[in-house]
Amino acid sequence: MSQKSFSVTVNSKVKPFNKTINVDSDKSISIRSFLIGAIAHNVSVAKNVLESEDVLSTIMCLRKLGVKINKTGNKQFLIYGKGLGSLRIKKNSTLNFGNSGTLARLLIGILSTTPNIEVNVKGDSSLNKRSMKKLIELMSEFGAQFLPKRKINFPLKIISSAMPIRITYKAGVSAQLKSAVILAGLNTLGVTKIVEKSFSRNHTENILFKNNNAIKIKGNRKKIIEVIGGKKLNPLKINVPGDPSSAAFFSALTLMNNDSKLKIKNVGLNPTRTGFYKLLKKYGAKINFKNLKKENNEVRGDIYISSSKIKPIRGTKEYYVNSTDEYPILFVIAALTKGTSVFKGIKNLANKESNRIKEMQKILKQLNIKSLYTKDKIKIFGKGLFNAEKKTILVPMLGDHRICMSSFILSILTGAKTKIKNFETVNTSSPSFLKTMKLLGANFEIQK
Repeated sequence: MSQKSFSVTVNSKVKPFNKTINVDSDKSISIRSFLIGAIAHNVSVAKNVLESEDVLSTIMCLRKLGVKINKTGNKQFLIYGKGLGSLRIKKNSTLNFGNSGTLARLLIGILSTTPNIEVNVKGDSSLNKRSMKKLIELMSEFGAQFLPKRKINFPLKIISSAMPIRITYKAGVSAQLKSAVILAGLNTLGVTKIVEKSFSRNHTENILFKNNNAIKIKGNRKKIIEVIGGKKLNPLKINVPGDPSSAAFFSALTLMNNDSKLKIKNVGLNPTRTGFYKLLKKYGAKINFKNLKKENNEVRGDIYISSSKIKPIRGTKEYYVNSTDEYPILFVIAALTKGTSVFKGIKNLANKESNRIKEMQKILKQLNIKSLYTKDKIKIFGKGLFNAEKKTILVPMLGDHRICMSSFILSILTGAKTKIKNFETVNTSSPSFLKTMKLLGANFEIQK
């Protein structure tokens, strides 16, 4: 499954363009479709699924847990649900989550309350470095055990709860932790309650929406999710929209490039995922959502973007929860916007595929763009769009798809000669990224 490492070298600036594109399917919804389909009853259908490394890791883990999954066409799968508490695996087997934090947290949520699970779990070198402390604490409340004790990163051993008990959880900014609690709660005794003040992405709730015997959502300003344990889940019929996080990178390129226009078709525009677009519109970005419709309780539509004169950005902590994946590319936009931009409430970026704050600072510094990180906020002293053809950028092996994509865009906008190592990691979320960049006129070379 894992593929050979390759680097990408960029040598020249991109020219103006006027194009229409599709982006890769939504990763969050694709992964959740398989996981929830596996614990539902009967056969679920998932169409337009993202066929990326993270999704392939999901399919492989579920097959190891006894779930039958058949590919029936291009990006189309049947998932033969086993029902709640029915996943099985030979004692002391190993599940490999690859690079996927979403898969790791959500599947551990399911396994923690599934009877008779005793399994080793691990990821790739990047995922193995990430702290799982909060996840371990939450699943321990349900009665699961993690060994070795006090270890907070993979590899770990999980022993599921013999008598899973309901919990009450005050949700923070992590949609993955919230989803892990929902999925664990589906197989507990009693009602698990989640109180959410800042609304993180809600794809798990949307996929489970028709199962109102198992999940109830109340409140507006403060959302309360009640998960009623032990109820049968209906099979899914899901058609996955384009990924708004992948679309953000092409949008950023268009906004900052001179005389350019772009239409991105059929993108998921769930309000919990559009913080990037709302924030930029506030500071002068020409971005419009058109042809909006609702399918599977998810809003989708087309995004129209034109070159824009952006003002310095003030990203308050409220935006972080709805645009977490887009912060590296927001830092690039800030660097190429004249004036000082400030982003607050970003400390959790340090526990992503890499420390995205520190690594983006290093990349910007190679172009003499100053930044200052103190106590949960970063200031970026933007220079405006400038010619950096005499400069070079080197991006080391980080195992971080978003840093690779952001560096690529910084490079083709400034003309800096750039070598990005470990670029294959982009295939975890956006396997058609380079193909689409070529369509927009980007020049690059691949070194294997």
